[in-house]
Amino acid sequence: MIPSRRVVTLGLTASLLSACAPGLAAPVTRMRPVRNPDFDRWVTSYKSRAASRGIAPETLARAFRDAGFLPGVIERDRNQTESIRTLEDYLAIAASDDRIATGRKMLRQHEKTLSAIAERYSVEPRIVTAVWGLESRYGARRGDVPVISALATLAFDGRRGAFFERQLTAALRILQNGDISPQRMTGSWAGAMGHTQFIPTSYLAYAVDFRGDGRRDIWSDDPTDALASTAAYLSRFGWTSGQPWGVEVRLPDGFDTRLIGRKISRSPADWAALGLRDMAGRRVPDHGSASIIRPAGAVGPSFMIFGNFNVIARYNNAESYVIGVGHLSDRLAGGAPIRAAFAPDAQGMTLEDRKELQRRLTARGFDTQGVDGVIGANTIAAIRAYQKEAGLAVTGTATLDLLARLR
Repeated sequence: MIPSRRVVTLGLTASLLSACAPGLAAPVTRMRPVRNPDFDRWVTSYKSRAASRGIAPETLARAFRDAGFLPGVIERDRNQTESIRTLEDYLAIAASDDRIATGRKMLRQHEKTLSAIAERYSVEPRIVTAVWGLESRYGARRGDVPVISALATLAFDGRRGAFFERQLTAALRILQNGDISPQRMTGSWAGAMGHTQFIPTSYLAYAVDFRGDGRRDIWSDDPTDALASTAAYLSRFGWTSGQPWGVEVRLPDGFDTRLIGRKISRSPADWAALGLRDMAGRRVPDHGSASIIRPAGAVGPSFMIFGNFNVIARYNNAESYVIGVGHLSDRLAGGAPIRAAFAPDAQGMTLEDRKELQRRLTARGFDTQGVDGVIGANTIAAIRAYQKEAGLAVTGTATLDLLARLR
């Protein structure tokens, strides 16, 4: 991850720089370079610096032969969304029925490979698969932006020039090592690459050649090296096999909320003595030191989290992302949905209300492109089209009054 407004630590991926929720990267429109003399002069200057860092002239020639300035990258960098999805919306996307079904299919399809990876790195297949699902929809959205052009554009732009120049130099080392060709080195607009979206410096530090063909190929349609690299990364930062990331719990009436937070750790037995139980009313088994978090506030789920929560956070420090990976991994293994109810949204609508609204709009011919309860661009467009046809004020806002009218 690249640190952004919401993230303060350098982890593995760049998914937070997408124009949507952490880890749920949007599809990228193919970008083409345009002529920019200032960029060309910057590249000439950069090549001298890269050569002094050990990048061979032939590597530089190959890498920049077809590279160029990508204005679309600057546009994406300047227009990152300021909004953050609620945890309820995030989980509705991260653990959607489709993502769960596809993930279970991938677990079956790659069972032998994932088992071999688990044997070497002691990271469960469902965890690796959940990361894969959030980062690229199981490889369906790996990004098609030329990485050298994207990173050179961002380094030239200068807003975070030093960081992106480091990533560009790391990308050139990857090319020089022979892991990939410039033409195949594609990824997100921010330079994250492959099935599980490594940035170049993290790739150099943690990617592995699990197939044994001499290349760490995270770009291939075969996800083996990418999945193994993810497991190697999690293992490197202390993954404990068999330990849950967290367990949904009920807080007793009168619970001291000053004890909530990742900085406060106690044993499950100590938490049980304070009245905490899982959603079935049982004491949580001793999986090691644990903290209590309540990420959606007073109305919403509470979790007892363990050390593996913090390991996932090294991959992407956004709390919603960590819960999303953990919860998706639980669902892939047959676990239950989140049990606690979330607060209604600003319009007084619950997730089920919003799903019903989407179903009814689609049934009327105003397709919301899916029923997940998340009011995104497709649902807003459907609402606006319905309101226009019905002679209503065209607001695009999902409300209880609109739902009642559709019933």
